[in-house]
Amino acid sequence: MVLEDYFDFISPDDIRIKGTRIGIETVLEDYLEGASPEEIAVRYRSLSLEQVYVTITYYLCNKSQIEKYLQNWRTYTDEAAQSQDSNPSDLVKRLRQLQANTIKSNIFLCKYKRR
Repeated sequence: MVLEDYFDFISPDDIRIKGTRIGIETVLEDYLEGASPEEIAVRYRSLSLEQVYVTITYYLCNKSQIEKYLQNWRTYTDEAAQSQDSNPSDLVKRLRQLQANTIKSNIFLCKYKRR
């Protein structure tokens, strides 16, 4: 068995489990947070238990390389989230405004009911 045969190496920063759109970071983050392989397989129904175990085995066999991959992925997602927060789309702006208006309405209603 060749572990790499279980993955699609789309780019140095994008390794996916073959036959799925799931990146290895998805499985590994859950695993590193304490989820068992069985829990992960139940959580992501498009993955077989074999694929979960192979992903974990690949990580354990290439730990320093995959740790770097995971750190790059975390950095990328953090930067993307910060960018989205500081430059929200028009839709996000509208949703935030609706949420603020709803909160104001609820506060008003609570004050009105107390009288």
